[in-house]
Amino acid sequence: MRIMKEFKAFAIKGNVIDLAVGVIIGGAFAKIVDSLVQDVIMPVAGKLVGGLDFSNYYLPLNDQGTHLTLAEAKKAGAVLAYGSFVTILLNFLILAFIIFQMVRAINRAKKTEPEAAPAPAAAPTPEEVVLLREIRDALKK
Repeated sequence: MRIMKEFKAFAIKGNVIDLAVGVIIGGAFAKIVDSLVQDVIMPVAGKLVGGLDFSNYYLPLNDQGTHLTLAEAKKAGAVLAYGSFVTILLNFLILAFIIFQMVRAINRAKKTEPEAAPAPAAAPTPEEVVLLREIRDALKK
């Protein structure tokens, strides 16, 4: 039973819950960025470089020829599918840039929050205490 209590204390800590929420939102956000890259950016990039689906760009390694689609070329032998890699790399760069901008905005928001007031200065020593200290020091001499 002790291990269950420890697990419960661990699982309900705020940091664990925050991490779980972050992972879930991150997964959903990654799908949004993936769609942005696959459905918006890469078709435009493909149009600029010849009108083909950029993810179908490859270098044949088994004399397949470049007239086949990527799937057909893979069936015929090994290929170097650099178009897929470039798509995923672009996806990562966009995601990293967006996360950087979010962290930057959060850091700016933290800086604009009013800082906690400094602790009040210690109250001056009462006059009676000062006089008693002077008398004590005089008696010691």
